[in-house]
Amino acid sequence: MLDLILCVDDDPITLMLCKMVITRSEFAKTIITAQNGEEALNYFDDLKLNNLGTTISDYPKLIFLDLNMPVMGGWEFLDHFSKEEYRSAFNDCKVIVLSSTIDPEDIRKAKTYPMVLDFLSKPISKEMLEGLKATLL
Repeated sequence: MLDLILCVDDDPITLMLCKMVITRSEFAKTIITAQNGEEALNYFDDLKLNNLGTTISDYPKLIFLDLNMPVMGGWEFLDHFSKEEYRSAFNDCKVIVLSSTIDPEDIRKAKTYPMVLDFLSKPISKEMLEGLKATLL
């Protein structure tokens, strides 16, 4: 079981479903959410500011990320989160792209980001989480 994960999606119903399935599957102890990539980056920026000069240990080790969101989408988030300032502070944080798209180009592009573990189709399911447990835990 992971201690903390982050779900990033602009749809409140999807976020509610993610939290419900993750909780029932005993996949993570704590689930936090963000409604877009900018909110997610702000969360990580706040962690860096609050731990200035110290090692940050309490952060999500896994992010479920939607691609198509207003304000800042998943691709923009990944572009920012790939930069050294984030990778050095959160180097073992992994991303699962969770999207309704089945475009092979999106799947290919997601795999170019080193922190992306997988590209899964919505909605999240208990079976998906069981498969991820074997990879992550």
